[in-house]
Amino acid sequence: MRSFNEIDGFEWDAGNKDKNQLKHNVHWLECEEVFFNWPLIVKQDTLHSKAESRYAALGKTVRNRLLVIVFTIRDKKIRIISARDMSKKERNIYEEKIKNSTGF
Repeated sequence: MRSFNEIDGFEWDAGNKDKNQLKHNVHWLECEEVFFNWPLIVKQDTLHSKAESRYAALGKTVRNRLLVIVFTIRDKKIRIISARDMSKKERNIYEEKIKNSTGF
């Protein structure tokens, strides 16, 4: 994956922008917030990376809502495919990562 330093914004497909709001009650602005808050865990989604590389991010919004964001990168822009609340298993992974990275 490219460094986030190379990213210069977000690109939204007209159909996807409101899909996450309707399906999972996640506003598109909340999706973007996740990429500006720490900690952010990003892993390549090799199972779904057929035509292009896809990634899954575990992160939080400014209101501490824990989300999973599936995205790809096209022409230096993050293109969000889907967003939803973290499952219990994903929350445990996220919280363990926080614990291990802060030394608590």
